[in-house]
Parts: sequence; C-alpha cells; structure tokens
Amino acid sequence: MELRARVTAAMKQAMKDKDSARLSTIRLINAAIKDRDIALRGEGQEDGVGEAEILSILAKMVKQRRESAKTYEEGGRLDLAERELAEIVVIEGFLPRKLSDDEVAKAVDAAVAEVGADSIRDMGRVMGVLKTKYSGQMDFGAVGALIKDKLAQG
Repeated sequence: MELRARVTAAMKQAMKDKDSARLSTIRLINAAIKDRDIALRGEGQEDGVGEAEILSILAKMVKQRRESAKTYEEGGRLDLAERELAEIVVIEGFLPRKLSDDEVAKAVDAAVAEVGADSIRDMGRVMGVLKTKYSGQMDFGAVGALIKDKLAQG
C-alpha cells in the first residue's frame, strides 16, 4: 500500500479506536505532507510529493522529536520527553525497517563503488545515492562518519 494511503488508513483507524495521542501524531504527519505538497505546487509540480520525499519528511520528524526529547530530559520535563518519544514510535511505524550495521556497511560500499568515489570530495555524491535508495532506513549522521572513514582509507 502506498505510504500516503497507509497514513490515511491509520488516521481513520485511530479515530475509530478513539486513540487521541496516535491520532494527533498522524495528523501532524498528514499536515507535514500536505504542507510539502502545497510548496511543490507553488514550484509548478502539480502531482505533489512522492514516496521518497514522504520518507524523508518522516525521518526528519523523528530526528526533530529525538532532539526535543533530549532537550526536555535535560530540562527536567520528563512528561514532555515521554510524549515526544511516544510520537517517535507512531512515526517510525510508517518508516521501513532500519538496516543492520552490516547492511549499512554493504550499502555504503555499493554507493562508493557506484559513484566511483576515491576521495573525501566525493562524500556528497555518495550520500546523495544513499539518501535516494535508503531514506528512512539508516541514520545519515552516523553514515557520514562511516563514509568519511572509508574514503580516507581509500
């Protein structure tokens, strides 16, 4: 099922279940997708966002919530941190399975080979390939360090 349809179906189910916490998070997801749709229409793209961009939006939402939860924990607001962490669980339900460390290493090797990267200057191109193929499946902050190490050796 297409990701957008999954979000809509989950929203309807949350309404039926009267699960207000889940419903509010799904509404935030829907709003973020629609916001990006509107921005793209302004740029002349009438068909809106595709699957890859939706995955990117969801990954960004997870990252924002992790940062917020950390900030709340440092500030002693555990109630707000728990709410952020609960939202992460809902959002991650729409993301594909995270890749294992071995799978990430293989994906990096394949991307380096595909681009023909041989120095640190090629890091952006390698990262671009990975983001296109594996959006939402890996932590690109950690992957950046892995790419740097690989290119520094080569």
